[in-house]
Amino acid sequence: MAMQLYRAAPETRLDDETYMRLALALAREAGDAGEVPVGAILVRENGVVGRGFNKPISSHDPCAHAEILALRGAAQALANYRLNDCTLYVTLEPCAMCAGAILHARLARLVFAAADAKTGAAGSVINLFADTRLNHHTAVTRGVLAEECGGLLKEFFASRRGAQICRE
Repeated sequence: MAMQLYRAAPETRLDDETYMRLALALAREAGDAGEVPVGAILVRENGVVGRGFNKPISSHDPCAHAEILALRGAAQALANYRLNDCTLYVTLEPCAMCAGAILHARLARLVFAAADAKTGAAGSVINLFADTRLNHHTAVTRGVLAEECGGLLKEFFASRRGAQICRE
């Protein structure tokens, strides 16, 4: 299935909140599919070149995080594994696996919404992006639509806990 790319009119400059809302829509798709509701959009030159939402459960793939799927889609769309002029928008702070992939892809910028106090690798638990020993450095913007994206995650896990209680 071919990925549909979104491109704003050349004279339009979309902002971080607008792109994060696109990622949030993907997060809702993940939640509707029973996956942890995380969505990601990868942008280059004001156009979406990659997108993804969490699919580890349905794909039986522990690496099928939203960020990884967006990176893969963009690399295929651009025919290049180096995505150095791109920005990734993701609704949850990346884990160490995703942070490593972001650094290997040489992304210029990462924008995330909600912090992840359990596995966040952009400052919450560890900060791979601040490690000066690494050969690439991605700029990080935190907290764009954090309350809305965090709320979606809280609702998802509350409903999962409620369903578990009902089964017991």
